[in-house]
Amino acid sequence: MSNSVFDAYSYYYNLLYKDKNYFEEAEYIKNLLSNYNIVNGNILEFGSGTGKHGNLLSNYGYKVHGIEQSAKMIAKAQKKEGFSCQQGDITSINMNKYYDAVIALFHVISYQTTNEKLQAVFANVSKHLKTDGLFIFDFWFSPAVYKQVPTVRIKRMSDNEFEITRIAEPIIYKIENRVDVKYTIFVKNVKKNIIESFEEVHPMRHLSLCEIDLLVKKNGFMRVQTEEFLTRKPVSEDTWGACVTLKKI
Repeated sequence: MSNSVFDAYSYYYNLLYKDKNYFEEAEYIKNLLSNYNIVNGNILEFGSGTGKHGNLLSNYGYKVHGIEQSAKMIAKAQKKEGFSCQQGDITSINMNKYYDAVIALFHVISYQTTNEKLQAVFANVSKHLKTDGLFIFDFWFSPAVYKQVPTVRIKRMSDNEFEITRIAEPIIYKIENRVDVKYTIFVKNVKKNIIESFEEVHPMRHLSLCEIDLLVKKNGFMRVQTEEFLTRKPVSEDTWGACVTLKKI
């Protein structure tokens, strides 16, 4: 039985992120893979959500299999030739197979809030990668979190059925390098003129390159590329979302 923080959130997930440019992000990942001569082959996606990235990457000729903790997110995912997914825990699942690449997008790594969970995920990635295979992931970058400091944010999205207002309130835990984001979501059914609300807390771990390099060394990787996600700029205090490419050695 899934107890993912996304279980309630999943019902309106696609609407909340309909402004997210999945096409650009999938092309960005495809280009990163191509830079290291992975132009097709098998990809394991940790935290595949509703399957948006996996579906798009399959259009480039990759075979993508997603692992997602939330059963409700899996139910919303569109399966097709080249993309499949299943419910599972990325810290421990064993596919009994080697992959050309493992990807974890949309801050999946930042949801691993303890050192033990981070180590378990990195070890599991290493177990599933071929030699010279790539591990690509994005995450909250600590220098930017310290400089910019998370604040309350409000997001509004709508379609023909629903109007959604999401309030994100951060609670900062400096010692743990963690920010708990409390989401309060108001959903209006436009046709029925009914409003409901619910709350979820999403704990997020931000990371420095020093922390990542400790995990890299311990789990048999080499860090080969570090940049701002999508823009490809060098990471800095202004880089909230960093992206790292690791190679298994």
